[in-house]
Order: sequence, then structure tokens, then C-alpha cells
Amino acid sequence: MNTVDKEKFNLKTRGRLSAWLTKHNFSHRPLGYDYRGVEILEVKSEEWLSTAVALYAYGFNYLRSQCAYDATPGGSLVSVYHLTQMQDQSDQPEEICVKVFVSRTNPQIPSVYWVWKSAEFQERESYDMLGIIYQGHPYLRRILMPESWIGWPLRKDYVVPNFYELQDAY
Repeated sequence: MNTVDKEKFNLKTRGRLSAWLTKHNFSHRPLGYDYRGVEILEVKSEEWLSTAVALYAYGFNYLRSQCAYDATPGGSLVSVYHLTQMQDQSDQPEEICVKVFVSRTNPQIPSVYWVWKSAEFQERESYDMLGIIYQGHPYLRRILMPESWIGWPLRKDYVVPNFYELQDAY
């Protein structure tokens, strides 16, 4: 099972879901709350799949969105998951935001396609734009850019090759 370093928790940023994950020995780090009060957690790449399954079992049955971004030039890439607990007659369903940071030299994250099918196109877009490899994804290939495109256009260190400019000029 996963290990938890309980001394690293800041009690001011630790929410109910963080406490639940800690109780069940899932490794994570609370990052506080967003402007709407949604709890934000950081999970290591190697812990993400087991944590995702646990969150699904907890009731987060809907992947509202998955996106990715380049945190800093030469720094980490981040895959962000917005999960929602969809229940009958719920006016304000519970939400959580999970961030998985990976190095740009080995950007691999387990795919959650098998947990939430809606991750299929969203993970493909993150792969296409940033080059994050979602291990276990059944159809991981470019979705927006042509297959012949070189590089990952949304990385902050991306340089457009000259031949693309000539190709697009006609």
C-alpha cells in the first residue's frame, strides 16, 4: 500500500478528502483550495492510478475535465484532473482537483481511461500538445496536430521549425 508522510501536512490546507486519503494511507500533498473552495491535491505519478481508483470508490464518478500545462520553462509538466461526485438530486456536487507533476525528461503518467472513459480524448490532447505519455491508454496518438508534426507545441521551450512556417504560408 502507499506510504504517507504525515509530518508534511499543513493542517490549514488539509481538507476532508485529504484527511480521508491519509486515513486510508494514500500518498498525496494538499495544495489548498481554489477560488471556489474546491480542494486541490498533488499526487505523485506512480501513486496516481491507485489514488484515482480510491477516489472513484469514494464516489467521484465523473471526470469533469482533464488538462495539462507546462509549469515553467525547463521545469515540470502538470496533468490536472477535475473530479465530481454526481448523485441524484444534488444541487452542489462535491468536487476535487488533482494535480500530477512529472518531469519533462520522462513525462509518464498512468492513464485513467479505465476508471473514467471520458479521459480518452482529454489525455490524447494533453499528449498531443505537451508530450505527456499516458501509460495504458488504448489510443494514445495525436488528436489535433498532424501525425507528422514534430515536437509538443504548448511546451514553453517549444521552437517552431522553419518548414512549418513555409508550409502554412501557401
